[in-house]
Amino acid sequence: MNLSLLGPELVLIGLGLALLLADLVVPPDRRRYLGGAAAVLALALALYVLRGPGLAGEPAYAFGDRFVVDGLSGFFKAIFLTAGAVVLVLAVDWAHSQQQAVTEYFVLILFALAGMMLAASANDFTVMYVALELVTVTFYVLTSYQRNRVASLEAGVKYLILGALSSAFLVYGIALCYGASGTMHFREIAAKSAELADHRLFQLGMLMVFGGLAFKVALFPFQVWAPDVYEGSPAPTTAFLAIGSKGAGVVLLVRLFGNVAPELALKWEPLLMGVAGISILYGSLCAIPQRSLKRLLGYSSIANGGFVLIGIATASKAGSAAVLFYLAGYLFTVLAAFLVISMVVQRLETDDISALSGLHHRAPLLAAALALAMISLAGVPPLAGFFGKFLVLKALVDQGASFPAWYALAGVAIVGVVISFWYYFGVVRAMYWPESNGDLTTLPVPPLIQVALAVCVAGILALGLFPGTVWDAAVAAVAGLRL
Repeated sequence: MNLSLLGPELVLIGLGLALLLADLVVPPDRRRYLGGAAAVLALALALYVLRGPGLAGEPAYAFGDRFVVDGLSGFFKAIFLTAGAVVLVLAVDWAHSQQQAVTEYFVLILFALAGMMLAASANDFTVMYVALELVTVTFYVLTSYQRNRVASLEAGVKYLILGALSSAFLVYGIALCYGASGTMHFREIAAKSAELADHRLFQLGMLMVFGGLAFKVALFPFQVWAPDVYEGSPAPTTAFLAIGSKGAGVVLLVRLFGNVAPELALKWEPLLMGVAGISILYGSLCAIPQRSLKRLLGYSSIANGGFVLIGIATASKAGSAAVLFYLAGYLFTVLAAFLVISMVVQRLETDDISALSGLHHRAPLLAAALALAMISLAGVPPLAGFFGKFLVLKALVDQGASFPAWYALAGVAIVGVVISFWYYFGVVRAMYWPESNGDLTTLPVPPLIQVALAVCVAGILALGLFPGTVWDAAVAAVAGLRL
């Protein structure tokens, strides 16, 4: 059974249960520190995962090969744990302003994190579905956690309804794949993938599975939930949705189309290209008129999901490695943005862009971090976002010789990048060149948030100035794919 391979996941679940027990004895005014302890442990687990089994050598398996620890799972687990640690730090600060229990909020983040890590190691449709449902069910509660806010309840209801629909697509697609292949096991399906690629029932099943995962990544036409849920959810939840839920969908898409059924990915090139191109244009164009910062980042996430799908659609190791690098840069960029937005929303009780007016006077650190995050998201060199987009587009252009339509998709992607300059730099303009300065009262930044921001800014700069280390890790992580 090799239960030790599940060590990080079991530690997270055990920590969540321990926090629930600690909540009974810890005084109410100190309970938020439980989140700080959880953040430290999540970061320690990230370091353990990077040195764990299966990353440098052969993959390690457990539960009848249904659970795998390999380079791909290790890379994504490190992303999830780093994101979880920063989100927990953000949640500790957010807990200051809440008049309701917060320990349960920390526990739900840990359970969602455990589900993401299970999804990264899923080597069977059953494990995949259980892991995704663990993530989804916890997010149902996390999005609607502020019961005294109508917007939060509305976000929870929308996510519940659309999430249930995506789960229905997923489970029915899995049933059809099982009916066509006679197995749930990824390795057994991979052995038959050449003949299954022409099986209509298997194609329909995989199409529905793709639809269920596209919901997690916020890809067209399953993207309608993202702006509303991003806007209505508590800031820590939105940050975790932006990188955690998206990452869980991406790792499964990479594993399914890169290892389980790569032949199907080649057949579906036009479909995947179309979804990627529409997602980029839809997200970019709809973000232009937005005044809500969280809603703007919701549309931005749709466009970024399109870039991620481009790398997957290339059905190449270079494209898959580009996806991993892209998500690593997106991790630090999006978390930096939400750390700042959370500070602004809590202190000023609004996420309108006008709330950023004069932020460089009120909190220079926050303004600089948010400006750097927006510039990175726009794809300006030499930051992490630029290299992420560059590597994805390079993998795309390399495929152009085999299918000229790739060049058209490259044009769409470049148009999307140009459009994004408008709304990303609009945020920077609001901070440094506002129409009116408004309130210039100093905005205090807690020490924990300063540390988290410093880590995110360092990540944005390091991945942009010295991309080699992470790129080599990404290439090694996808070396075992059958592409």
